[in-house]
Amino acid sequence: MPQMIFVNLPVTDLARSQAFYEAVGAVNNPAFTDDTAACMVVAEGSIHVMLLTHEKWATFTSKTIPDAHRTAQVLLCVSADSRAEVDAQVAKATAAGGKADPTPTQEYGDFMYGRSFEDPDGHIWEVMWMDPAAIPAGEPAEASA
Repeated sequence: MPQMIFVNLPVTDLARSQAFYEAVGAVNNPAFTDDTAACMVVAEGSIHVMLLTHEKWATFTSKTIPDAHRTAQVLLCVSADSRAEVDAQVAKATAAGGKADPTPTQEYGDFMYGRSFEDPDGHIWEVMWMDPAAIPAGEPAEASA
């Protein structure tokens, strides 16, 4: 079985968050969805986002849930197949009620391009396209930008 990742995110309004993630292309897995959590499949067989109500989250940890609109603990990043797909993903997120570009756009010419969006709860997602073949031999990406 291939390794999978399940990103668990606390959300304040489960229905709103589920609708947002569906609008940006995730598919709900009803087998792992109820009134306290929704499993959103970002990439079949590999990436899943578990949206958890604050009450459900509290069953996993006693740590305080930070306000992701004011603080950041992680930046989640997913790849895209093209620069156009990066822009399209950010546009979908914005149209669905997210915030575009909470972090600076990453522009590294023919090698790499990335943008970001926030979901309704303030969780930051980066969408990154890169072409490893465009890196000059022996140079890190930043050096070639």
